[in-house]
Amino acid sequence: MSPFLTPPATTEYAPFYANYVRLAGSDPLQALRTQPPVLYQLLADLSNEQALFRYAPGKWNIKEKLVHMIDTERIFAYRALRIGRGDTTPLPGYEQDDYVLLSEADSRPLANILAEYDAVRAASLCMFESFGAAAADRIGTASDRPVSVRALAYMLAGHEAHHLQLLQERYLPNMA
Repeated sequence: MSPFLTPPATTEYAPFYANYVRLAGSDPLQALRTQPPVLYQLLADLSNEQALFRYAPGKWNIKEKLVHMIDTERIFAYRALRIGRGDTTPLPGYEQDDYVLLSEADSRPLANILAEYDAVRAASLCMFESFGAAAADRIGTASDRPVSVRALAYMLAGHEAHHLQLLQERYLPNMA
């Protein structure tokens, strides 16, 4: 049985992440497997120009949102790797808006961003699937808060679920 089928205790992640943990459902690894086809279906008919759409001033465009999702997945997976391997070094937070600002997402073809998304997701799944119960239970520190490898799997799946929901509710319906 997967060690990720037991949800993390609220002591295993910062309160900010509670909604992501909830959105991950009961099997975060299965969510990580099923999210890419959902994303591809949502973006199937989108051109590079349409992927520059912002639903409101100051909000990320679709390309920026995708690169943010990739960056966050890499960071959460890196944290899980370090903590899963027993590294007790406190890991810093990151400023998502600064990352997006410097991502150059606007100049990248959508297909290139999606290829990167696929590669990162495949690597994340391989890593999480390799962890046994002891690794999943390990707790480290990230952004000055305790976090377990198990919680990171839920946070990752829930973060993507959150952004898929935003694409469905705020971006795609408002594109004319």
